[in-house]
Amino acid sequence: MEGYCVVLITAPTQEGEKIAQEIVSRKLGACVNVVPEVNSIYWWKGNIERDKESLLVVKTSVGKLRELIDSVKELHSYTVPEIVALPIVAGNEDYLKWIEESLS
Repeated sequence: MEGYCVVLITAPTQEGEKIAQEIVSRKLGACVNVVPEVNSIYWWKGNIERDKESLLVVKTSVGKLRELIDSVKELHSYTVPEIVALPIVAGNEDYLKWIEESLS
């Protein structure tokens, strides 16, 4: 595999667990932490909006990223879901190996 990343995804609170379960079931993420509620303030269609959302923190490989994005867009109710990947530049080698093994 060509490296690892952490992917941040926000979702309506009622959808977060379902999306996380699908990500792991499809082997698109080795682990998904679900932060049940964050307060989000954002621009949407010219207005400042406020919502309570779940935050999903996905650990995956760069090689799985495109499929992960496509799957989340399929599962998600938002027109433009937040899906942001950050590279893992260093980490516990045993944990990174576990990510790779979990995605196989």
